[in-house]
Amino acid sequence: MRIRIVDAFTDRPFAGNPAGVLLLDAFPDDDRLQRVALEVNHSETAFAHRLPAGGEADWALRWFTPATEVAMCGHATLATAHVLHTTRAHEGPVRFTTRSGVLTATPREDGTITLDFPTAPLTPVQTPAGVAEALGAEPRTVLDTGPDIGDLLVEVADEKTVRGLAPDLRALAAHSERGVIATARAEDTARGYDYVSRCFFPNVGIDEDPVTGSAHTALAPFWSERLGRPDLTGLQASSRSGRVRTELRGERTLLSGHAVTVIDGELLV
Repeated sequence: MRIRIVDAFTDRPFAGNPAGVLLLDAFPDDDRLQRVALEVNHSETAFAHRLPAGGEADWALRWFTPATEVAMCGHATLATAHVLHTTRAHEGPVRFTTRSGVLTATPREDGTITLDFPTAPLTPVQTPAGVAEALGAEPRTVLDTGPDIGDLLVEVADEKTVRGLAPDLRALAAHSERGVIATARAEDTARGYDYVSRCFFPNVGIDEDPVTGSAHTALAPFWSERLGRPDLTGLQASSRSGRVRTELRGERTLLSGHAVTVIDGELLV
């Protein structure tokens, strides 16, 4: 198996979110996929294989963290589309069949790739007891992001608060299916972004995800409503950092970013 490591939602290596990408002839058994993902040990590893022509999708795509398979992953989808485009394994827009339906990735002339994902349904909820203590900040707003994402979206006071979070991950794990998205409005939009976020996913083996495309399907409608614009840029303020351009289109959200291949090798076993 040929394996590539791609940094997604960044235009430079060693930033953004790294994902493993393997293009296969067919999916092996789930245990082998999980073992490969554990060996790669990035937040997600994507496995894809070509489908027969004439169907609703061009490639089948699955995503695994080191601990489990997930229903949706933005950065590993971007990474897979980047590999298909740069190796010419697929020309033009590519349609992936996934556990979240058919997702489309379109390469653009500026070098970015745009993903077409379902918009997360946001439901306001009461702040669960213990969330403030686990997160280390007082929530302003808390929303459920629906079954595909499985997070709590928590708005906090300001960008400084988001950047300074040091949550109790064991305590945080009790409050959602996957984890918590913490967000706040940008302190200075002249820096090129409208809002900031950080994502903590202890329930799927990821303490902090560097840049999370799927989280932006919830962040986009949240901030578009507050800021009054469908087109925004989010900065995920992890140590690696990365930017996601979002465009809200009702039940769909477009996520755009760059990607860089940093490792290209062979899995020997």
